[in-house]
Amino acid sequence: MTQSLQATQAPSAPARPQPRRKPLTSSLLARPEVGALAAAVLIFILFLVVAPPFRSLGALSTVLYDSSTIGIMAVGVALLMIGGEFDLSAGVAVIAAALTASMFSYQLGINLWVGALVALALALLVGFINGYLVVKTGIPSFLITLSTFFMLQGLNLGITKLLTGTVSTQSIAQMDGFSSLQAVFNTTFSVGGVSVRITVLWWLLFVALATWLLLKTRVGNWIFAVGGNQDSARAVGVPVTKVKIGLFMGVGFLAWFYGMHRLYAFSTVQSGEGVGNEFLYIIAAVVGGCLLTGGYGSAIGAAIGAFIFGMTRQGIVYAGWDPNWYRFFLGAMLLLATLLNLYVKRLSSRR
Repeated sequence: MTQSLQATQAPSAPARPQPRRKPLTSSLLARPEVGALAAAVLIFILFLVVAPPFRSLGALSTVLYDSSTIGIMAVGVALLMIGGEFDLSAGVAVIAAALTASMFSYQLGINLWVGALVALALALLVGFINGYLVVKTGIPSFLITLSTFFMLQGLNLGITKLLTGTVSTQSIAQMDGFSSLQAVFNTTFSVGGVSVRITVLWWLLFVALATWLLLKTRVGNWIFAVGGNQDSARAVGVPVTKVKIGLFMGVGFLAWFYGMHRLYAFSTVQSGEGVGNEFLYIIAAVVGGCLLTGGYGSAIGAAIGAFIFGMTRQGIVYAGWDPNWYRFFLGAMLLLATLLNLYVKRLSSRR
């Protein structure tokens, strides 16, 4: 009877193999911003120890503001680098936007909002031209944007001197629209008795939007694909031309935004400024995990990279050190970050 019952019972199904979970260390190493986060923690601790003024909330507010002045542009530059391109004109593009907004309204005597919109159109046009030339000619973006850098630098100085007779614009503090534009681009608010610049909030917002774009949208997948191998991406239907032009225009938009902050923080602009700042944006992105070869990186990492430089620039002052060491730090961080990013990328790929 027992044998009969056993014979009629269905054989038990074999247990399905459970998917193997990745070790926590592998998951962490796969994140491009891990190295930057570790460096940020170490540098923060260093200045806490060696610079007593660095420990105050006021100092933190200053560090965050300084970081935001690099970080706003670093967001757009990081996305562009993930897409496999560079923009060496980003620094002078900021000043070009500020000069355009100021002089257009001042010379014509019209509301400053009109000048701001004209500057936005110009910044987007410059980004479009850069992207279009890179895609259509096949010339490396390094050379295209280097040409744009010199042309914008010359226009900034030449047109400003032609219209004003000097290398700076006239003050626009008394013109219509100044107070409302200043409220958007250069207001401050208090948190626990500490003044915080609104650029810090705009910076965090741009980082959040860029992170959402990269990780949660189809466009984000396209950006990674284009940066990894644009020929393969084009073969599977990715609109490579639109993606790359859009990334350059994104840098142009953020250049306009930061240019408006510069203008409404001081009401006047020096036409020779901005030269060399493009390297700060690129270094912040690289320190944050963006590979120079494209296809890898994150907006959060670029934000951490900007925060590292904000801490260092202000921390050196608070510690009473020679400010010239900051330039050495920039070069050292770029070299170390490049080596670390390549190592982490290879290690995470093998695992």
